[in-house]
Parts: sequence; structure tokens; C-alpha cells
Amino acid sequence: MPRLPSSKKRLRQSEKRRLRNQAVKSRMRTFIKKARLAIESENEDEARNQLRLAYSEIDVAARKGVIHKNQADRRKSRLARLFNKKFKKPGEETQEKT
Repeated sequence: MPRLPSSKKRLRQSEKRRLRNQAVKSRMRTFIKKARLAIESENEDEARNQLRLAYSEIDVAARKGVIHKNQADRRKSRLARLFNKKFKKPGEETQEKT
């Protein structure tokens, strides 16, 4: 246990931050899971709505510093790729890396 007052304060602060970050990250994961399930259910309108909500939560986590901006972009990209793979119309082309 810390002895110095400043060390005690840092311990209190880091514990508060850890719990806050944990809540934000958990909420983000829940919304991502809901989006994935909606995509799997093949209901395009519901999937599009859940995808929008997941994007929003991912952006919130990045804004609060819980995850890095690049990780947020990567997560959104992977969800979009999953969505496009499932609901791509015949004859439509998507920008895929080769």
C-alpha cells in the first residue's frame, strides 16, 4: 500500500479511471455483439440500425481514450466488411484490398 499522500491519491484516481474505462469498454463490446447478431439474423434494417449504434459506441470509447483511434477505425471497418459481405447485392462492387 502507498504511504505518501500523493501516492494514495494516485491510487484512488487510477481505480476510478479503471472502473470508468471498464464500463465504457463493456458497453462498447455489448453493442458490437448486438450488431454482429443482427447481421447474422439477415434482417438488413435491424443490422443497419445496430451497426450505427455500434459505430457510435466505438467512437465514444475512442474519444474517452479507452481505445486508440486506430483500433476504433479497425473495429468499425471489420463490422462494415461483415455487413457488406452479408448484404451485398449481386453486381455491386465494394472496395476490397487485394
